[in-house]
Amino acid sequence: MRVAHRRTTTVRCLTALTVGLLALTGCGGPDDGPDDGQATAAATASVTSEAPAPSPDGTAPSTSPSATAARWAGTKQFVQIDDARTGDGRTYLSVRPAEKKPHPQFEAWVIVPGEGPYTEVSMTEDAQVLLSVPLGDAKHPAAYTQDEFVSRLTARPSSDRALLGYDLSFDGQGRVTRVQSLYTP
Repeated sequence: MRVAHRRTTTVRCLTALTVGLLALTGCGGPDDGPDDGQATAAATASVTSEAPAPSPDGTAPSTSPSATAARWAGTKQFVQIDDARTGDGRTYLSVRPAEKKPHPQFEAWVIVPGEGPYTEVSMTEDAQVLLSVPLGDAKHPAAYTQDEFVSRLTARPSSDRALLGYDLSFDGQGRVTRVQSLYTP
């Protein structure tokens, strides 16, 4: 009886919260800014790095740079990078969320690979790249150019890339402003 009461109370609270949020998001006037859902998407991106849910028609979610920009704009993410390329004067990275855990024996990280598809994101022209071993030459992060990063990453076999992890910082438009590889022995 007590468990059922708690569940009912929890459901009522969540329902009230949902209704309240819906009421608040629908109360804007014509001068309150854009009402196209972008602010909601950006707010959601700051609290989650989960992949977007499938569309109501059952099709796969968009993984275009604009969808990623809305999802990761203004956030920091820990990711795997499967591939990198340059084109149109920009650097593009194929990324997916992953996890990092402290190594149990060394001052290093253990990378827990993510699941799901990779998403392509672009880097800003002045994005900072900091690399550590095994992509960089030293244990401590050092600065590299974007071209050096692309060359070093693509020279590694795909199976090795799955063991590497990166902290990425995104600007308000969802472009990468900083890449830092984690030291892994």
